[in-house]
Order: sequence, then C-alpha cells, then structure tokens
Amino acid sequence: SSKYEDWWWKQQLGKCYYRLGLFRDSEKQFQSALKQQPTVDNYLYLAKVFVKLDQPLAALDLFEKGMEVFPGEVSLIIGSARVHEGLGDLDSSVKFYKKVFQYDASCVEAIACIGTHNFYSDMPEIALRSFRRLLQMGVCNTELYNNIGLCCFFAQQYDMSLTCFERAINLASKENVADVWYNVGHIAVGIGGLKPCIPGIPDGSYLG
Repeated sequence: SSKYEDWWWKQQLGKCYYRLGLFRDSEKQFQSALKQQPTVDNYLYLAKVFVKLDQPLAALDLFEKGMEVFPGEVSLIIGSARVHEGLGDLDSSVKFYKKVFQYDASCVEAIACIGTHNFYSDMPEIALRSFRRLLQMGVCNTELYNNIGLCCFFAQQYDMSLTCFERAINLASKENVADVWYNVGHIAVGIGGLKPCIPGIPDGSYLG
C-alpha cells in the first residue's frame, strides 16, 4: 500500500542489504531515504556503508552535511571522529571528540579517547584525570583499571598502579586477562618484580 514511497521502508531495506554485504544496493536505498527524509539514522547508516566501501572521505563529507542539518548531534560528531581516527588523523579526531563535550560532557567514548590520546602523547597525569572521571561516572571494568594502572605507573605512582592492576586481574575474563598480565609483566620489569606486591601471581610471571 505504500507503493515503495515510504522512506522508512527504504531504510529497512538498506539495513537488510547491509547485513547481506550488498553495500552498493544498501547505498542506493539509504541515498533515496535520505533524499526523501533527512534523519540522523539515515546519515549514520549511509556513512557506515561508505566506510565499508573504503570511501572514508565520502563518509566525512556526509557527516559534515549531517551536522549542518542537525547541529550539535553527538552521534554525527563521534562518527566523524572515528573516521578521522581510522585514517590516522589523530589531531582531527581529538578535535571532534573535544567538540562532543560542548553538547555531552559525560560521553564515555569521548572521555576515554581523549584520555588515551593524552597517554600516548606522554601526558599520563592528564590522561589519569580522564580515566578517573570515568571511574567516578560508574564505569568499572578491566580495561579501565588496566589503563589507570598504566597511567599511575608512568606517573611514578607505583603503589596505586599495583592496586589498580590487582583490581583489573580480579575483574578480568578469559578474553582479556592476558592483556592485563602482559602489562603486569611490563610493570614488573620497570620496578623489579611484583611477587611480594600482588598476591596470587603465578611463579612463571615473576620477573624480578
């Protein structure tokens, strides 16, 4: 009864084509839906298609157009930041993540990415502020404590570093526990062994 004129159905068909890996067909549907009814979702879905088609510049251009239609839309700003990061343009990526704070000061992804950028820019003390903020917001997982532990170590806060890694080990699953032990080994090399410091460390992990 819609006679194929309803943009919503075009969007749903585009999603189906996307899941099937038919990205060119998906692109046509999202383009048609976007022309008929500009929505945030249509911009986001079409940008995902461009990324899959290895057309990141087209995705960036689309995000810019989307931000003109929907100024202050956080999902579009984050999408642009992700594409810039994927292109290795970290300065532009950080600029967009910082722009997110103008509209959503509690965006976990933006805070985490800014913290990571500061850490790899040799500013562990500044990075620590971002990760502690996430902790205050209620985020509690292995990756966060792992990052805080690394920041504390490079900021020469060794006692706090060990406490954070112990917490990370307790929260770790089979999928990410190896990453934590890798960093614990790195810390052990730096400060001369962790066997007396973290209970339960296997004998093979003692590097002192």
